[in-house]
Amino acid sequence: MCGLTGFLQTRPLQPEQSQWLQDMMEVMYHRGPDGYGRHLDPEAGLAMGHARLSIIDLEQGDQPLYSNSRQQVLTVNGEFYDFKPARANLMCEGGRFQTKSDSEIALHLYERHGLDFVQHLRGEFAFALFDKETDTLLLVRDRFGIRPLFFHFRDDLLVYGSEVKTLLTHPEVPREFSHKAALHQMMQTMVPGTTAFEGIHAVKPGHMMIIKRQGDRLHMREHRYWDMDFPEAVDRSPNFDEQALIRQVREKLVESVKLRLEADVPVGCYLSGGIDSCSILGMATGIRQDSVKAFTISFDDDSYDESAIAKEMAAFTQADHDIMPLSAEELYGESYIKTVWHSERTFYNTLGVAKWHMSRHVRDAGYKVVITGEGADELFGGYAAFKRDMFLHGITDAEERKKFQALLNQNNALFTGAILSEKAMAHPAFDALMGFTPSWIQPWMLTLELARPLLHGDLQAELAEYDPIQAIADTLDPSQIKGRHPLDKAQYTWIKTMLEGQILNWGGDRVDMAHSVESRPAFLDHHVAELARTLPPEVRIKGNTEKWVLREAMQGVLPEVLYKREKFAFMAPPGNTNATKAKALRNLIDRFMSPDRIRQVGLCDPARLSGFIDTYFQQEDPVLMKRSDALMNHLLGLHILYDHFLLNPALKRASVQTA
Repeated sequence: MCGLTGFLQTRPLQPEQSQWLQDMMEVMYHRGPDGYGRHLDPEAGLAMGHARLSIIDLEQGDQPLYSNSRQQVLTVNGEFYDFKPARANLMCEGGRFQTKSDSEIALHLYERHGLDFVQHLRGEFAFALFDKETDTLLLVRDRFGIRPLFFHFRDDLLVYGSEVKTLLTHPEVPREFSHKAALHQMMQTMVPGTTAFEGIHAVKPGHMMIIKRQGDRLHMREHRYWDMDFPEAVDRSPNFDEQALIRQVREKLVESVKLRLEADVPVGCYLSGGIDSCSILGMATGIRQDSVKAFTISFDDDSYDESAIAKEMAAFTQADHDIMPLSAEELYGESYIKTVWHSERTFYNTLGVAKWHMSRHVRDAGYKVVITGEGADELFGGYAAFKRDMFLHGITDAEERKKFQALLNQNNALFTGAILSEKAMAHPAFDALMGFTPSWIQPWMLTLELARPLLHGDLQAELAEYDPIQAIADTLDPSQIKGRHPLDKAQYTWIKTMLEGQILNWGGDRVDMAHSVESRPAFLDHHVAELARTLPPEVRIKGNTEKWVLREAMQGVLPEVLYKREKFAFMAPPGNTNATKAKALRNLIDRFMSPDRIRQVGLCDPARLSGFIDTYFQQEDPVLMKRSDALMNHLLGLHILYDHFLLNPALKRASVQTA
């Protein structure tokens, strides 16, 4: 796990541009505190930088890495699993390796397979590979977007990096908000491939960008090499062996966890009270056959705290259990500000801040690798929104639909207003694309209704004809949705939007790497995913039981309370739930959203935003409380982003200390 950055230009490198690259590497020091590496090719106009976090081959794995011919150069962020058999096969074919690093296999695979080499890579990765023979630069991101990778492109310049702040450090990359993206941030859901900043884009999951010089210009094209690709409903057999499917799920997951325990440093596990992280811990314990270090967050609000169930799981597996308690004050203040700096986007809940604290705690405990449970809900139908769509659109019997819908509303009342909508919403773009508007986007449509009136008058006029929901729907591939089961449609659209833009950002890589901790989500192994997409919807959600097939596969490693427990969204308590949190939040608002600062940022009308803030602190309706809390976090985050990245003339790692 590391960080990479660099640029390619049509003119030769100038002497001062070496310092540009150094500044770009230093601003992401947290991603790679174990050393910097660089490759400069002045004639080609190429600068490639790497900040290393050593996990595999601690002595020899420095980057950049070079092919034996020195015609290809590579910088990698992440891990390639199953690399030892790949190395052996490549050596049998005449390949000669210079290091023991897992990353080096990408160079040899590229030499043998060309652009199809990505099909042979397994893991969580983002990398840049330059081929001097063809004068081509590749930017490649893993299948789910677990590792981040951003770029700014014009016909004479490409700038790229693991984090947006590396791009903003380059003197020729503009620093300004995207107004459309700001509206998307307020409503939680980004357009895939976008960021908060004008002209800065994300390489999409399962894609590569191919940049080639053509005369005095650069040409870039996007290539999709993988997608979730659920089978069409007519191709699903009504006859299946449940026990065989359970065994297959178990076998794939055990293999995935086994691969992610591979490291030259200690590996721990994140542990909440859900079956996902508990399953990971159970499998890791069985594979290791000894006590596994497990890290748990404990909140000071019983409605949101899952540490009691985590304790039961830790005792069940005899884990070395480390519980980190968090108070209200610790979810706001400087830790909130630093989490925004690392996330480079807004978040609707302070869970990201809690995860920032946890990564610091993990690193202080001497660990820099953890296995996590992200992805299980996406693959096996775990979210309440998926269950709602299954009931409404995947069950034909009206009485059965009504019964299950009542259960869903009762059991998820705590989260209505944030992750569930209290009323049905519809949008013509999604209705045309899917036959219905997915439940996961409906609460954010209601948040959009609250957000639009807060915009500055000029911005309201500029965006009057812009439809954020339409923009999201327009990026989704209809060929991957047409003819699919409603549950497949719901899961696919979430995976293409919220998984990469939220779960794996401020809930994953960005806050873990804030303290140089590599998180490995074992459920998002693409071999697991390719099995999961073939599973009948009826075994993913069976009756009122979400992730049924996963529960059955993991039954032996779960205490009974977990095996029978319904999905509980892992969230931090909202900021307006008690006076202590409200005071801590008010301090941040006074600092970053004063009327003068609101005018300076230029996104919102000061009077209308001040009115919203006043109403927020007086809100008593539990549904509106959660929705307004989500919007408040997004608004505050935007104003902090402005302070971090647009207000300051220089970006230096010293400007934000992460420890």
